Amino acid sequence: MNIDTLINARWIIPVVPENQVLDRHSLAIQGGRILEILPTDQAKRKYSPRTERDLPGHALIPGLINSHTHAAMSLLRGLADDLPLMTWLHDHIWPAEGRWVGEEFVADGTRLAVAEMLRGGITCFNDMYFFPEVTARVSAAASMRAVIGLIVIDFPSAWADDADDYLHKGLAVHDQYRNQALIKTAFAPHAPYSVSDAPLERIRILADEMDIPIHMHVHETRDEIQRGLQQSGRRPLARLQELGLVSPSLAAVHMTQLEEDELDAFARSGAHVVHCPESNLKLASGFCPVNKLVEAGVNVAIGTDGAASNNDLDMFSEVRTAALLAKGVAQDASAMPAATALRMATLNGAIALGLADETGSLEPGKAADITAVDLGQVETQPVYHPISQLVYATGRDKVTDVWVAGKQVVHGSELTTLDRQEILRRAREWRDRICESG
Repeated sequence: MNIDTLINARWIIPVVPENQVLDRHSLAIQGGRILEILPTDQAKRKYSPRTERDLPGHALIPGLINSHTHAAMSLLRGLADDLPLMTWLHDHIWPAEGRWVGEEFVADGTRLAVAEMLRGGITCFNDMYFFPEVTARVSAAASMRAVIGLIVIDFPSAWADDADDYLHKGLAVHDQYRNQALIKTAFAPHAPYSVSDAPLERIRILADEMDIPIHMHVHETRDEIQRGLQQSGRRPLARLQELGLVSPSLAAVHMTQLEEDELDAFARSGAHVVHCPESNLKLASGFCPVNKLVEAGVNVAIGTDGAASNNDLDMFSEVRTAALLAKGVAQDASAMPAATALRMATLNGAIALGLADETGSLEPGKAADITAVDLGQVETQPVYHPISQLVYATGRDKVTDVWVAGKQVVHGSELTTLDRQEILRRAREWRDRICESG
C-alpha cells in the first residue's frame, strides 16, 4: 500500500493508553494523519512509503503542547531578571512593551519563539499577546499549530484602545482564521486585576456562542489576591465564579494561591489549570498544588510562560521541573509519576485547549504531530524505562525530528520552514535597538 511517510523507531510512546511503550514499532502517515501504528517488521511488508525514516535509537512521542506562553516576548528575554512579578511587570516589561511593541516586534519575536519551540519538540502553543493576527500569520507560515489568544485588557496598547476595541479586533482575527487547519483561537482576558466585569461578562457569552476556550492568568501571586480583596472584597476566583467564567471552557494559568475550598469548587467546575513551574519559581509567585489538583480530578496542563520570565521555551525542562516540584511540595516521591508528567505536556494540553480530537496523543485518525527524541546518546544510556528517561534524563537537545500534521518541520535538528540565520540576525538587531534606547 502506498503512503506518504513511514517512521520506524526503537520506541513509540502514544500517551494513550498511559504508560504504554511500543518496542520496535512504526508509524504510518497518510494525508497528514496517523494511519496506523504497528510492529516495524509488519510495516515494512505492508507499506510502500514515499518517505521513510529509520530512527533505531529514538522514541517517538506526541508533539509537545506549550499550553501558555507569550511568544513575541522572546525579544525581551533576560531584560529584567531577578525581580518580583509586579516590579518586573510595572517597572520594566510594560514600559518596554509600550515603547517597542508593534507588528514588526511581534512578527520577529514570534518567529524566534516558534523556531525555539519547534527545535525543542513543541508542535502546538497557546499564546496571549498583542497583535494576535501577526502571531497567527507567522505560525501558519512556519507550519506550527497554535491557539491564538484574543487578548483583552482594560488599558490601551499599540494594538487596541480599550476592552471593546480589543474584543472587536479579536473577533476579526477569529473570523480571519476560522477555517485555517493549524490555527485556532481562544479568548484571552489578561487577568482578574486587569479586566473589569463588563468585558468579562461579554467574553463568557461570546465564548459560549462560539464554542472556544477562555485562557486567563488566575491566582498567580499573593499580591493579586490582596488586590482583589481590596477592590471587590472577594478573592479573584470567587469573582470569576460569580461572573460564570469558571467552567469547562476556562484554562486558568498559574493558580499558585489556592485554598482547600477553592480547589474543591474548581474541580467540580470542570475547568482546567495550566501549570508554569519554572516561571512561578523564578518570580517567586508560589507553588501550584498540582498533586492535589490531579487527585481532585482537575485536568492540569503545562506551559512555559513567556521567555521574558522563564527564560526559555523548553518543555522538556518544564516537565522535569513539574515532576520534581510536585514531589517536593507533596513530600511524596510517588507524586506525579513520569507518565503523568508527559501526559500533562501532551494530551492534557490538548484537552485544555479543545484540541483533544486532533492532537496530543499518537492514535490513528489524529493529526501526525510527532516529536522524535534520540535516546541513544551518552547522556541517556542505558535505557530501562523510556518514559522515565524522557522526563528525568532527556533535554530538548535530543530532539532531532519534528512533524506537524505530517509535514516535517525539523529534520536532523534543522528547521525546514524557517530561516534560522535570519531569525538570529533580527534578534540581534532588536537587542541593539532596545539597549541603545536605555
